[in-house]
Amino acid sequence: MRTNDVIDRARSKVIEAVSHNMNLYGITPSASRLYSLLAFTEKPLTLDEMKDELGMSKTSMSIAVRTLLDLNMVEKVWRKGVRKDLYVINDEPYQRFFDYFLFKWRPAINMNAKATKQAITELQALCDNPDTSNEDRQKAQTDLTKLRNWLHYYDWIHRLIDSFETKEILDFIPLHEELDEEAVQDGVGTDNLNNK
Repeated sequence: MRTNDVIDRARSKVIEAVSHNMNLYGITPSASRLYSLLAFTEKPLTLDEMKDELGMSKTSMSIAVRTLLDLNMVEKVWRKGVRKDLYVINDEPYQRFFDYFLFKWRPAINMNAKATKQAITELQALCDNPDTSNEDRQKAQTDLTKLRNWLHYYDWIHRLIDSFETKEILDFIPLHEELDEEAVQDGVGTDNLNNK
């Protein structure tokens, strides 16, 4: 088997797996293919080059690039003498993971917490109103208990996201562990992955 065939096959395996699982980031198949293309490209690419390589329309390509830029998964680069925008993969996977939580989770949790606090205020007012029936008061109190538990959950997620932003999470889970070389050669990686 030719060396290029081995390289192409190895890349294809990774690209297929990564593209399949990018939906965890809310990324479309088009953007996933673009990300995978950039991961194995040795030089920055223009929109036209990416479009030609993937056979996508310019509109689809622009949307995919915008999505990846927003998630800090690709970045624009400058090259002397090139007028068109050039793009490369952001090769800092840990920061990408942190950025995803900051970009996606924090606004979602803020929205949920705000709605929950408003509901708690309204339900508490209902409970405090002497004209509220015992049946309605009991339902409201049951909901209040649930909603207060939800606020504790949202607070925990906020603190988790804060630990990504400050990198405090790295005090508990360092970026690197010693890899078992035999496991790496077997294509597994760490003991943790061996147990999966």
